Amino acid sequence: MPSIEPVHATPATRRPLWLLAIGTATGVLAAAAGLLPASPLSSTTLAADVAAVINGHTVQRDDYLRLLTAFANDKRTPLDDEQRRYVLDRLVDEELLVQRGLELGLAQHDARVRKDLTLAMVDSIVAEFRDLEVSDDELRSHFAENADFFAKSGRFRVRQIWARAATLADGNAAFERARAAAERLRRGEAFAAVQRDFGDVEISPVPDALLPAAKLADYLGPTALRTVLELEVGEISEPVRSSTGYHVLQLVELGSASVPAFESVSDQVLSEYRRRKADQALRDYLDGLRARAEIEIAADLIDGKAPQ
Repeated sequence: MPSIEPVHATPATRRPLWLLAIGTATGVLAAAAGLLPASPLSSTTLAADVAAVINGHTVQRDDYLRLLTAFANDKRTPLDDEQRRYVLDRLVDEELLVQRGLELGLAQHDARVRKDLTLAMVDSIVAEFRDLEVSDDELRSHFAENADFFAKSGRFRVRQIWARAATLADGNAAFERARAAAERLRRGEAFAAVQRDFGDVEISPVPDALLPAAKLADYLGPTALRTVLELEVGEISEPVRSSTGYHVLQLVELGSASVPAFESVSDQVLSEYRRRKADQALRDYLDGLRARAEIEIAADLIDGKAPQ
């Protein structure tokens, strides 16, 4: 078996794992309470805010107390000295396992650990923006600058020719019918005639009316709706595959969108403001990491010549 080089954790890589562990360890501790004996721990004089130092890594007392409180709440009874020692012992075990996992390179080689570590890092970067205090003036300014984003969706009058593909075997024939329908519509042939020659009867036909996007999705499904949102008025789409077959779509009419009053969407404005601030903070953080990193990428992946 090939050896794995040790991976030495830095504070930047350790802390998110620690935060993740604090959030999930209570259930683990409760489940293991009757299974694992407390191990002997040596004591020493440490700084008032430190609970333990394990292989040079400091475990903060606040983290220990937070976990202790959660464990006590789970038991719903006061903890005795033995149980408090047990919680501390499990905290030490957890830190030892984290350190050993990093030494074995799990953060580099285990996809699940990498995913958890990435999510924890992102969470630690954007956490401060979840409850960010924003003044009314800032929100109103953000709303005014992004009026199009907060505008209520327009309404769409759409018609379609649908070629049913009930099984995989039907797929090629349905696609050819849909493609031929699109070509004839683009040549200016009457929609009703093309639909008669190439279309199948729809169980729930799209109403000949201006519909909001959410309602249109009920008839077309999300994939076909995304295509409609990209069409210009009068434009004919390419065949669009869905779970039921192929759709050829035409945007017949587009109703204008309307901008709501700020007061009616203030919560949405606040949520979007915080989200964008968090996204920018994450982008800035990643840009900083890239600026300090040595990154080499295979030339064929940059020039687009890599095999598909």
